[in-house]
Amino acid sequence: MRNIITTFILGFITMAVQGQTEITGRVTDGRGGPVIGANIFIVNSYDGTSSDAKGAFNFSTSEQGSQLLRVTCIGYETYETPVGLSAEKLNLSIPLIEKVDRLEAVVISAGSFTAGEESSREVLKPLDIVTTAGATADVAGALNTLPGTQKVGETGRLFVRGGEGSETKTFIDGIEVLNPYSSSAPNTPGRGRFSPFMFSGTSFSTGGYSAEYGQALSSALVLRSKDVPDETRTDISLMTVGADVSHTREINAGAFAGKLQYTNLTPYFEAVSQRIDWERAPQSMEGNFMLRKELTQKHELKLYSNFSWSDFVIYQPTILDESIKDKIDLTNNYQYINTSLKTIVNNQWSVLSGISYTNSIEKIKLNGEKNNEREEGVHIKTVVANDVSEKFSLLLGGEHFIRSYTYENAALPDERPGFDLDLTAFFAEADLYTSNRFVSRAGVRAEYNWMQNRFYAVPRLSVGYKTGENSQMSVAYGQFNQTGRNDLVRVKNNLEDEEADHYIINYQREENGRTFRIEAYYKNYNNLIKFTQAYNPESYTNSGEGYARGVDVFWRDNKSLKGVDYWLSYSYLDTERDYRNFPSYAVPSFASGHNFSAVFKYFINSLKTQVGGTYSYSSGRPYNNPNLDTFNSEKTADYHDLSLNASYLLKSNIIVHGSVTNVLGLDNIFGYESSDRPDENGQYVLKAVKQPASRFIFLGMFITLSKDKSVNQLPTL
Repeated sequence: MRNIITTFILGFITMAVQGQTEITGRVTDGRGGPVIGANIFIVNSYDGTSSDAKGAFNFSTSEQGSQLLRVTCIGYETYETPVGLSAEKLNLSIPLIEKVDRLEAVVISAGSFTAGEESSREVLKPLDIVTTAGATADVAGALNTLPGTQKVGETGRLFVRGGEGSETKTFIDGIEVLNPYSSSAPNTPGRGRFSPFMFSGTSFSTGGYSAEYGQALSSALVLRSKDVPDETRTDISLMTVGADVSHTREINAGAFAGKLQYTNLTPYFEAVSQRIDWERAPQSMEGNFMLRKELTQKHELKLYSNFSWSDFVIYQPTILDESIKDKIDLTNNYQYINTSLKTIVNNQWSVLSGISYTNSIEKIKLNGEKNNEREEGVHIKTVVANDVSEKFSLLLGGEHFIRSYTYENAALPDERPGFDLDLTAFFAEADLYTSNRFVSRAGVRAEYNWMQNRFYAVPRLSVGYKTGENSQMSVAYGQFNQTGRNDLVRVKNNLEDEEADHYIINYQREENGRTFRIEAYYKNYNNLIKFTQAYNPESYTNSGEGYARGVDVFWRDNKSLKGVDYWLSYSYLDTERDYRNFPSYAVPSFASGHNFSAVFKYFINSLKTQVGGTYSYSSGRPYNNPNLDTFNSEKTADYHDLSLNASYLLKSNIIVHGSVTNVLGLDNIFGYESSDRPDENGQYVLKAVKQPASRFIFLGMFITLSKDKSVNQLPTL
């Protein structure tokens, strides 16, 4: 009996083994490497296993016939294949496709610095914009500590990679801003018209930017207005240069905020010696208003407006005889309003439409002679975005610009140079993620300039590749065009757009609170405006050209030194142009070959104080000495500036803030102006362009009134 049972069991086992199918194989990723821990199983059965360190697997199944084999693994798309099970051994090779996760995927960083609350790869945070010593809470001032920019202290504007200040365009919520800098006296720096406190994000591109943005040869500065905080509060600021008050109020499904500011430098100039002879120091009145309202769950309305008035009167000595002074009386009125509506159509489609209006009137009296300048513009824009899939997204849009510019000179009442410009543009751009490591972006922008009766079509292309877990490389190429400056186009309206090609290669590494970035670029300028006689339209052509090339390096570290956050930036620039009234190729007077900035910030908990400092260096800039044969052959001395600031938490809702620029009082020279004719010795006289004062000292007290007594303005100082 025992033998019969044993024989039966052995027979059953033999039949069972003979009825099973052995499945072996290897699971690999897109590059042929092993995928560890992948689950391999027969659907609707308990038969399966996991891949080992080499991606190999082996299991047996008693299932028979046609079955479905499934392979799953985190980070990869599910793999399925039909298998025929007939007790024959199967050997499978299973390639898995990496699943694209845009939060972890490579981003295109060539030519782009991003700062914003929503960015996971930001280089500068919004807080950095307003706590950088020497920036005096000016957006352009803070961005001038980044590589690719340089100090042009007599203007305060953004000069990017060998480009003029006018080659950088400013956009708010994607809508263009005309004349974004406040008016200033000759050879004194102006400030941006828009307070950084009103924006939550900043995208600063030094080249190769999206096809969505046009009419900028060198750079695009995109500011994203705040989603007004859902709290009611009042902020009061008392400063050595004026005062302001702002109020934010929560409303049903939204909020609004308003700010009024009055600035008068008269008391400050009486206390601190100035090099400029002011009859009436600069004074200004400025107001900002913001509204955010969710109309429905799918529609959000934003409105932003800014208005300002400013004026001053100075006496400026003539170069040949400093005892003779020109009286300059300037008044500026400025209005800007921007409204946009965002619609979420569904999980894939969204539409953003907006319109802006700008009106800037500048009245200048030069020794009593009136010179009025007016620029008015409307920008209408619609952008449609579609996330077709995890791997592919599309951006489409159209926009129309209307600009009107006039210049009046009382001495020439019959002449009123100016222009009316209409421009229609369409753009399309697509992002394609081949994997988490590789993304490509291709775009095209088409513009029709109705004033010139000319059509422009320019391509943009960028590629990003993740070289490691924390590092990546990007390359970018693009063509860019921009209508010439107002003071040139008003002389001859039908000048063609100036053009530039950008070539950029970038490497970036971010790890443990440290960021290293190096970027090389080459820009080729064509069609630049050139003339031989300033007021003769016949002498104006688009025959100018030039180039700019260089390397930018950036290092930021907020981990190595406890409590210290610092960044270093260096830029090398090699550029020449033959444009405007240049007799030949030469380095422009605004360009310096080497620029370096070091910024540090340290919060001392025991003192409830944040201190900061910025050191800036620029090598000498060229200037023209008409007494010499070679154009722009002379150079200024190198520029140095050390600025410091500190913020003290007096009470939980009161901050005391102070800053000093050029602490060492160095006598920096930005360039030289020459007389328009020789003196009695037959020599042209040169006059140095210097800072309006050795230092600028700022003190302020910032008070916040709210239900939550701990709320203060420290995040915005």
